[in-house]
Amino acid sequence: MELTLERIGKQVGAQTHLYPLDLTLVPRAVTVLLGATQAGKTSLMRLMAGLDTPTQGRVLADGRDVTGLPVRERNVSMVYQQFINYPSMTVADNIASPLKLRGEKGIAERVQELAKRLHIEPFLKRLPAELSGGQQQRVALARALAKKAPLMLLDEPLVNLDYKLREELRDELSQLFAAGESTVVYATTEPTEALLLGGYTAVMDAGELLQYGPTAEVFHRPQSIRVARAFSDPPMNLVEGTHASIGISLQAGVNLSVPLPASSTPALTIGIRASALRVRQRDGDIALSGKVELAEISGSDTFVHVDTPIGELVAQLTGVHQFTLGEAVTLYLNAAQVHVFDSAGKLLVAPHREGI
Repeated sequence: MELTLERIGKQVGAQTHLYPLDLTLVPRAVTVLLGATQAGKTSLMRLMAGLDTPTQGRVLADGRDVTGLPVRERNVSMVYQQFINYPSMTVADNIASPLKLRGEKGIAERVQELAKRLHIEPFLKRLPAELSGGQQQRVALARALAKKAPLMLLDEPLVNLDYKLREELRDELSQLFAAGESTVVYATTEPTEALLLGGYTAVMDAGELLQYGPTAEVFHRPQSIRVARAFSDPPMNLVEGTHASIGISLQAGVNLSVPLPASSTPALTIGIRASALRVRQRDGDIALSGKVELAEISGSDTFVHVDTPIGELVAQLTGVHQFTLGEAVTLYLNAAQVHVFDSAGKLLVAPHREGI
């Protein structure tokens, strides 16, 4: 399905849930709606599904205006944060329910196939209440996949699962979506999840659509500081600078040799991803001496907060590193790895990457 939103907006009383936006989803691909809580992701998905009617604008499905068409008259499947299954039906019957409604043949074989793909074969005769949270969400996903709807909407489906289950299901979902024929819309607050799912990403903030495009392109070339903040975990380091003859001048006499457009504003904001900072020097790096304010180990990475002459910076270091509070440490940065934004917050320069 090619889903097109034309100047879609949603207002409830005096409160604006969605500002007018245009969006055409790439058919048979995954589009991630990325943004913080109350960014407008669920409001937008409800309009896509037909659960709500927009205050303005149109929803087109394969060129047909379906703006006023209710959800029961649309071929859409949905998966929510909660584990929504029919409690009195077995797992097998839950998965089979959309197939039975359409009177399809080969239902048992299709149920077995989906149960195998989602690793819930041993539970087909059980009731949902007898399953763990992760297993129940797999049942809900299997039922949505069974429907073979041209549009599949998933509203933060993994948010209520523990870390290990989220990791497992993310990998499985990527494979399932790649093999399917549905146009998939997947809402999440986590930039890492968007990167893992790939496809396309629409970044939202406070009811506005900020940027839409291939996920890697949006991540590496955020069009504004707002996009960069939303699509960074941990948040992108932002420091103030000025346009100088040598490129960019920062505090304490730190200079970055970065070619800038002639139209650059005098005041600039420099964006430094935490992963671009190192504790080992490479050729062409500049050194930023400072003191450790905080060090956190998360999974296989260490996040160290360092007070430097240009401000507090967070570095993401691969592996487990031990730091003590107040310890002297030097961070290293290559000027070619910074993002530069003008005084209005618009992107001027991004690190060069082949193919992007």
